Amino acid sequence: MVEKPLTAALLEIDAVDPTHSDAKHCLREYFAELDRRFDTGFDSADSLPADPDEMRPPAGVFLIATVRGDPIGCGALKFHGDEPTELKRMWVAPTARGLGVGRRLLGELERRAFEHGSNTVRLETNRALTEAIAMYRAAGYREVGAFNDELYADHWFEKHLGETAHSA
Repeated sequence: MVEKPLTAALLEIDAVDPTHSDAKHCLREYFAELDRRFDTGFDSADSLPADPDEMRPPAGVFLIATVRGDPIGCGALKFHGDEPTELKRMWVAPTARGLGVGRRLLGELERRAFEHGSNTVRLETNRALTEAIAMYRAAGYREVGAFNDELYADHWFEKHLGETAHSA
């Protein structure tokens, strides 16, 4: 199968402002997918916020994955000084799943967290996102007790970063 290697070779991951049109596209698709997949639907007003100012330097970073200039994924970090870095808004387009985009995006987010001085990344997710849960576990995240009161979360994960983070 030629499609996977070609697509992987064309994948670019770059930091953008969270108000950039590609970021807005990815976030719209992300929220729409959550609304379809969650048992009770999804309303961003009921979720813990990740405001644009929290996802741009110096408070955070917002990454976009593209193939041939088309946005196919995103993820963000919120930095909290000595506290763990939060991973937010991780999403890959359904058409790009299975190509390693999520793993590469996650690796780049971890690398940037490590470079920023973070020793730990944490996230929360919903039980309906089985692919994401499997990816986080395979990437070394371990389930921990709830560290926030996110209404839509069923699982909370954490990963301690080390040498693998800056070579990801």
